[in-house]
Amino acid sequence: MKILKFGGTSVGSVENLHRVKQILSRDNDKKIVVCSAMSGVTDQLVNLVSYIKLKDAEAVTRNLHRLENKHLDVIDALIEDAGLRSEMKDRISLMITEMLELSNQEYTEVLNAKFLTFGETLLTYIFSNFLSTKGVANRLIAAKEFMYVDNVDNPNITKVAQKLEQVLSSEESHEIYITQGFVCRDHLGQIGTLKRGGSDYTATIIGAALNAEEVQIWTDIDGLHNNDPRYVEGTNPISHLTYNEAAELAYFGAKILHPQTVSPVVDKNIPVLLKNTFDPEASGTVISNKTYRKGLKAISAKDGITAIKIKSNRMLMAHGYLRRIFEVFDNYHTSIDMITTSEIAISLTIDDTTYIDEIVKEIENYAEITVEQNHSIICVVGESVINDKNSHKLFEILNYIPVRMISYGGSNNNISILVETKDKIPTLRFLNEKLFLSHQEAMI
Repeated sequence: MKILKFGGTSVGSVENLHRVKQILSRDNDKKIVVCSAMSGVTDQLVNLVSYIKLKDAEAVTRNLHRLENKHLDVIDALIEDAGLRSEMKDRISLMITEMLELSNQEYTEVLNAKFLTFGETLLTYIFSNFLSTKGVANRLIAAKEFMYVDNVDNPNITKVAQKLEQVLSSEESHEIYITQGFVCRDHLGQIGTLKRGGSDYTATIIGAALNAEEVQIWTDIDGLHNNDPRYVEGTNPISHLTYNEAAELAYFGAKILHPQTVSPVVDKNIPVLLKNTFDPEASGTVISNKTYRKGLKAISAKDGITAIKIKSNRMLMAHGYLRRIFEVFDNYHTSIDMITTSEIAISLTIDDTTYIDEIVKEIENYAEITVEQNHSIICVVGESVINDKNSHKLFEILNYIPVRMISYGGSNNNISILVETKDKIPTLRFLNEKLFLSHQEAMI
């Protein structure tokens, strides 16, 4: 069994859906295919929910009409049989009617999740029927029937496996199964989500549950690059990464991967392949437990970072002071990304400012606290990164960019620096020149 996940861009147009069909038809391997919503649809649904909150019935109806027409147009372009086309359009209209009825309910987080996951439901219904018309036998299975994760950060793989086996064994076996990414159920059995980009996570959870041969993540780029190609020229795909390297890059901003993607498959040693829907023959990136080489591999950046400096003259030799600070963040379920300490001060970063006012208020009782927003963490990743002969060059950044923090030691695979977001792109380009391009030129 192989698990193949196709993202929003990969299924974002009629032409691309034909591309995905060709990829699925290349071999006879048994597959579970995890699909995102069409590109742009989840954003439409987020806007729709905002109108539900405002009780703007006219805007809700208008946006549902747009959503319906978008998917009806796809059916018109994909399905040649008039009878099936009419049947599918009726089904889509029923789904839209269901959404309209739901929009009259009071807003809750469960209602929000129900709406946000409709995009995957609409797409997979259309895609499954399209494959059937092209002679690609498949079966559509609903993720909400088996994706009982209980805890998004620590999914119960055994429970998912039990539920999924029940679904797969309930009807005639198929070589290809189509299901939805992003969708899950929580510990109460209520519909939930795996957060934005969570279809990658769906794929690896399923892969772990079924002890799959491999998990393939199909996107619009040929693997994970050694820097962000949106901002830096001359980047290159990385052929191999370890699980730890990939996890670091994903957490610190690599857009091609959901931050939790690799965690379900690590203990089961299931490789994750990053492939390009638009260039299927490209080798892409293989993520596994094998180390092909150590040293510098890639740079990624995480935006939306808030820097916090906490200073107290009483900190020196004060037993329990750090614990007291950390307990405040823990009480408000706010994770810390980076931290550095001195004799009288702590500098740290967070990416969730939901409770920042409450946190500041508590800490101000016994320390001075300064909060600075609009920062980015630049993360340099590679196994034993500090031992790379070029790693010292990254510190030359201090001559050109005002660096707020530097962190190394918590992981041997990661050196992180904090800069203002306005300096992010110059920093990425500078580090690319120093760590990668100059090294390549020296080799030539």
